[in-house]
Amino acid sequence: MAATRLITMHQNKGKSVAKSLSDRTDYAKNGEKTENGQFISSYACQAESVDEEFMLSKREYERLTGRHPKGNIIAYQIRQSFKPGEITPEEANQVGYETAMRFTKGNHAFIVATHTDKAHIHNHIIFNSTSLDCTHKFRDFFFVGLALQRLSDIICLEHGLSVIEKKKPSERVKRTTYPEKKSFRDDIRDAIDQILKEGSAKDFDELLYKLEDAGYEIKRGKHISLKGKEQKRFIRLRSLGDGYTDEDLKKILAGEMEHAFEDNEKAEKQPKTYQRKKEDHEFDLLIDIQKKLAQGKGKYYVRFAKNFNTKQVAKAVLYLKQHDIRSYDDLEKNVKTATERFTKISASIKEKEKRLAEIQVLKKHIFDYFKTKDVYADYRKCGYSKKFLEEHRQEILLHKAAKNAFDELHLKKLPKVKDLSAEYAEILAEKKKLYGEYRQVKKDMQEIQRAKYDIDQFLKSDEEQKKERVRKHNITR
Repeated sequence: MAATRLITMHQNKGKSVAKSLSDRTDYAKNGEKTENGQFISSYACQAESVDEEFMLSKREYERLTGRHPKGNIIAYQIRQSFKPGEITPEEANQVGYETAMRFTKGNHAFIVATHTDKAHIHNHIIFNSTSLDCTHKFRDFFFVGLALQRLSDIICLEHGLSVIEKKKPSERVKRTTYPEKKSFRDDIRDAIDQILKEGSAKDFDELLYKLEDAGYEIKRGKHISLKGKEQKRFIRLRSLGDGYTDEDLKKILAGEMEHAFEDNEKAEKQPKTYQRKKEDHEFDLLIDIQKKLAQGKGKYYVRFAKNFNTKQVAKAVLYLKQHDIRSYDDLEKNVKTATERFTKISASIKEKEKRLAEIQVLKKHIFDYFKTKDVYADYRKCGYSKKFLEEHRQEILLHKAAKNAFDELHLKKLPKVKDLSAEYAEILAEKKKLYGEYRQVKKDMQEIQRAKYDIDQFLKSDEEQKKERVRKHNITR
């Protein structure tokens, strides 16, 4: 049994078409979700360079037709989810491949990425909106979702899988009972809560991709807006309340805020709220009273600020005692050590991320090189014929790009793809390990920097009070 959904992919605001394609295809090809790329298949393209091959066809389409569309659909995604325990990842990928081939009639390049990171195995099928001959684009039609579901059901039956049964008409209910109505905003909050509970979104962009997979259309701009299937208008995230605004969701995913999940029925009827992690730090920065007075604050605020600052200084001093920091010199040394440690780990993570990106690019160029090697050899034999170039422009451009990349890297001998994949997996594991240490080191650095700031402000304020007492004493004399 497979549930299907056709999702249109548009260019993200502030990003190029190439970057938008790269982001979407990279999410689908995520090694953590596809068993290190084991369950990825493709048609008329290479999975490693699918975004660039899609872009080449789009440029060729513009050259052949003279059309330069803006804001159009750059690709389509078919989301195909299977019943838990009914299918293996290998067979799921095969079903996805057959579905894409029949749905596009073999006229569009596509990749099929089977994700196994959830209880239900599901496919992300991304196919190019531009046809293989670069003369036209795919256009959806009325009841395209129904046609896709029927095609998926036929293929499932051919593989001996179950299909989704039609729902029976609901029984008539008494007039005295009414079903509980939920607003569209409640539905969006529930969808966001479910993604946060699963912990599958690592950042804000990935959360938006997850919401797109859930059937929501995303409008990107100054304010992010969502529209579900039955909605007539877009709803802004900032209108959903505390904990669901753009800023709050970014803080939640960054670990600066946490969600207060409630399981009891009483709590479910109450709006969910987000709050700052109290364990992140037990004290805050001191209030600059003079600055607040300059902004027009009154005597009652000053009284509150003094009490607040006194409590914060006491907590900061307690923190120093708990960490056996006995002098100001020790405090400065600890701040320097914590900062250097954080900087070192951050630099190490960035270095590994850079190497991972280099390996991905190098693998893509190696695939392109060997895939187009014979075509380029024929191109040389025919004396660099213009006619041959027009017939095989895409392959020749890919081959030249690969050769240029090898020359820039000064490679005397091409590395084996198998060795590069092993190196990638090793570096990725090291990066994950460092991230766990990174969060704790960052927290420790922020705490001790905050403690030093509070102590500095307290000493500065104490020194100013002493000077003021001396000045008043001299005046009275």
